[in-house]
Amino acid sequence: MRLKALCMAVSLLAVPGMALAQSPVEQFKKAAGKASKSTLEKKINTKLTEDARKNQCSFKTGTDVLEAGCDQKLKNLTAALVEAKKQLDAGGVKNYQFEVSGHTDSSGDAAKNKALSEKRAAVIVKELVSRGIPRAEILAVGRGSEQPLVKPDDTAAKKAKNRRYEIQVRL
Repeated sequence: MRLKALCMAVSLLAVPGMALAQSPVEQFKKAAGKASKSTLEKKINTKLTEDARKNQCSFKTGTDVLEAGCDQKLKNLTAALVEAKKQLDAGGVKNYQFEVSGHTDSSGDAAKNKALSEKRAAVIVKELVSRGIPRAEILAVGRGSEQPLVKPDDTAAKKAKNRRYEIQVRL
């Protein structure tokens, strides 16, 4: 009788613990979901990088004022973000955000370059929001000259390549 009662007590204690543990199938589904999200994120970010490089708007030197001729480029960027949103939604991804990062060349004061890159990224965000991208889904970040594409940027052409913005999705 005591043995039977002890077995029942142990089984009652074990059942809640079993309910909390994930089955191998649930663990596999969770891992597959993370892997597919990671794959989707990489795919989308590759496309967004390409689109941002093709659609760079120029700013007046030392300012956050856009040069003329950016309207079509900004329309193209907006379309790229809309397409990315569709892919994320279709993949069941929620709570994502697009990051517009501003970059400068290495000329001048690093702190001023960082502030300028933040202002330029904010201008691009403002333009994308005005074209229909929800404000809550996009943020501006200034990187200054921290992440150059070209090192050293010792010519006008190299400096121009480092003055850019990039767009990435963050999950």
